[in-house]
Amino acid sequence: MLQKKIIFKSGPLKLEGRLLLPPAASGTVPGVVFCHPHPLYGGNMHNNVTLAVGRALAARGMAVLLFNFRGVGLSEGIYDDGRGEIDDARAAISFLAGCGEIDRQRLGLGGYSFGATVALAAAMRDEAVKAVAAVSPPVLPHLSRPIPRLVICGTKDTLVPVSGILNEKERIAGDGSGLVEVVEGADHFWSGYEEKLAALVVAFYGRLFLN
Repeated sequence: MLQKKIIFKSGPLKLEGRLLLPPAASGTVPGVVFCHPHPLYGGNMHNNVTLAVGRALAARGMAVLLFNFRGVGLSEGIYDDGRGEIDDARAAISFLAGCGEIDRQRLGLGGYSFGATVALAAAMRDEAVKAVAAVSPPVLPHLSRPIPRLVICGTKDTLVPVSGILNEKERIAGDGSGLVEVVEGADHFWSGYEEKLAALVVAFYGRLFLN
C-alpha cells in the first residue's frame, strides 16, 4: 500500500490528509473518503476504526482518503458543530475525484460516529457520491438520495444503542438499497472488532465497485 501526505482546500481552509493507494493498481480504481469521529473528543484520521477501514479498503484494491476535519491536527479552522465539517467531507470527495488514479463513477463516502453522521449528510447533498457507509452514527439525517447505504452498529454500544438503529431500519433501507449490519459484542469504540467491522465495509463497497 502506498501512502501520500496531501493538503486540499475546503473553502478558504487547508486540510491535511493521507491518500492510501492499493498496491500494483493498473488503470483507475474506486475511491472512498472515510471521516473520523468527533473532533472535540480526540477524534482524528488516526483513529483505530478509521485506520482499520482505510487499510482494509486499500488492500482490497480501492483508494482511500483519510483526512482531518477543520481544527484537527494540521487542518486549519475551528470546529463548526457539524456544519463546516459537511463542507470538508464534500471537499474531500471533490479532491479525490480529481486525482488521476480515481474512477469518478466509483466514489464512496463513509465515516465513524460523528464522521458517520457527517458522511450521511454530505452524501445526501453530493451527487458525486455513489454509496455511503456509516459506522455507529449518533444521528441519522434525512436520507433523501436513493443511493446504496450501509449502517453498522454494535450490540454493546451505549452511546448509539442498537435499538435506535433498528427502529430506523425501514428508513435506512429506503428503496431497498439500504442495509443495516449488527455486530454482536461490539461497543461504540470497536476495540477488538476492527477487523470484523472493516470486512463489512469492504464487502459493501466491493459489491458495488469491484464486481
